Amino acid sequence: MTRISFLHNARDRLQATATWLGQACRRGEKVIVYAPLEGDLERLDRLLWMHPATGFTPHCFAGSVLAAETPVILTTELDRPAHDQCLVNLSNDIPPGFSTFERLVEVVSTADHVRIPGRERFRFYRERGYALETEDISGDAT
Repeated sequence: MTRISFLHNARDRLQATATWLGQACRRGEKVIVYAPLEGDLERLDRLLWMHPATGFTPHCFAGSVLAAETPVILTTELDRPAHDQCLVNLSNDIPPGFSTFERLVEVVSTADHVRIPGRERFRFYRERGYALETEDISGDAT
């Protein structure tokens, strides 16, 4: 069953995601980042080029020829994911096919338009018996 982690109280959802992705890469994890809005992925792409401050987090968009060998893949659709290890959801909806992944990470900011749907997703997963982990990231520099 998919392990689900909620990182909540982020001041900036995309900045918090960039920080988490940098940590995941250092741990050797492969991650797919799903965001239905291309603008969110473009902003995250720029952030990942500057994260960490002394380098960058290796990433590419799903259509890239380098996707198979890149630890972080950015995508607006989940029709044919490159792997099933970890999915980061930047949508305010339940991501399609989330249960095929080993892990799902939900990054939730303090903004009402993100926080309220995040609570609804938390309830959805809990009611279906998924193991839920929560981490308050309000104290992070994100």
